[in-house]
Amino acid sequence: MVDPIENAKRTAARKAVEDHFNPTARYIGIGSGSTIVFVVEAIKDRNQDLSRILFVPTGYQSRQVIVKAGLQPIQFDSLPSGVLLDVAFDGADEVDEDLNCIKGGGACLYQEKLVATHAKKFICVADQRKLQSRLLSKWDKIPIEVEPLAAHSVLQSLTTLGSQEASIRSGQLEKSGPLKTDQDNFIVDAKFKHPLFPKATTAEGVEGAGEDRHWAVETLAKEIKQIEGVLSVGLFCGMNGYEAEKAGRGAGGQKPVAAYFGMEDGSVVIRKAGEKDIVVNKQNEDKTTSLEN
Repeated sequence: MVDPIENAKRTAARKAVEDHFNPTARYIGIGSGSTIVFVVEAIKDRNQDLSRILFVPTGYQSRQVIVKAGLQPIQFDSLPSGVLLDVAFDGADEVDEDLNCIKGGGACLYQEKLVATHAKKFICVADQRKLQSRLLSKWDKIPIEVEPLAAHSVLQSLTTLGSQEASIRSGQLEKSGPLKTDQDNFIVDAKFKHPLFPKATTAEGVEGAGEDRHWAVETLAKEIKQIEGVLSVGLFCGMNGYEAEKAGRGAGGQKPVAAYFGMEDGSVVIRKAGEKDIVVNKQNEDKTTSLEN
């Protein structure tokens, strides 16, 4: 029996690749997690010449997916100076109405942010469970990659910011100690009381600067990043790749330019910033609609 969630991921991946994969690309980022397996599968199934494309993984698992598919991997630090990836495909733990993302559930946070911020465009691929109006609606914690020596002081600082519960993520076997990332860092998971506002000032007049533990995504991300010992915050927010280019920054866009969500009925919801969600149904007939989350 086909798992409906896995089938939804595959459908979203195929549509995302159809819309954003260019066989003339030189560098493509490949993220981490189960959905990305279907992205690589969709790229291979296009039966195009991929011999000149180099694929940049965000961790050990994604490199293995690339190699197993017969594609050519290249490490991020081997990229030519000043080069941006043509596109980066990756998943997310949750995506809000403004395309802010929570990422890091798979513990590849730092490399995922490196790749996303050095791509001309980041395309998010996920299933319907990740489609929300605000972050921390269903996914209840923010992953944070930290220097091990500073881990406990980071926990204390997060409490000051209003985290109800912050803990160092354990490995698969608790006796083996904390989980370590590919860079030998720790992951701290921080829970906050309220879902995050997509923007700093809301229609209700709330500033999202920590009042009564209410935070806006970008404000909280900046506060956490300022904590000594924090390497990367699992909130992907601010500008996307298109906006970074327009601002003359080149690299630096964290948010996806589009997110593709596979639904259990076989349709795909496409979310773009400032636009109504688009539903592509099973007959590939597009219709624009506003979705309630």
